[in-house]
Amino acid sequence: MERRLVFSGNPYEGIWGHSRAVRVGDHISVSGTAPIPADGAAPPTDAYGQTRLCLQIILEALAELGAHTEDVVRTRVYGTRSDIFDDVARAHSEVFSDIQPASAFVVIKELANPAWLVEIEADAIVTA
Repeated sequence: MERRLVFSGNPYEGIWGHSRAVRVGDHISVSGTAPIPADGAAPPTDAYGQTRLCLQIILEALAELGAHTEDVVRTRVYGTRSDIFDDVARAHSEVFSDIQPASAFVVIKELANPAWLVEIEADAIVTA
């Protein structure tokens, strides 16, 4: 089965040795996606903005592999504080409310960069 990779240009891809997303057959796994703007600027300072940016990066990677938003079957959101849940949920719902993938919000102590409030993973199954 063919294995297709997508890279977003995130500097951590080379450092860590990973792809933004991998497609094998009809399955796509998107790596933990941090709120890293493509232009190298600082991430948004709020959880809502960071979540929207992460989801944008994820959806772009999925599109590059022939998938659409409605193909997402699972998301995992890692947040650094429980009090950001409502902002994260609002951004997540704006993208996925019609699809309602399986999902989790996990509070962790910290992410690799202290400026990051969220990191998101996604899995998709291409149905068309």
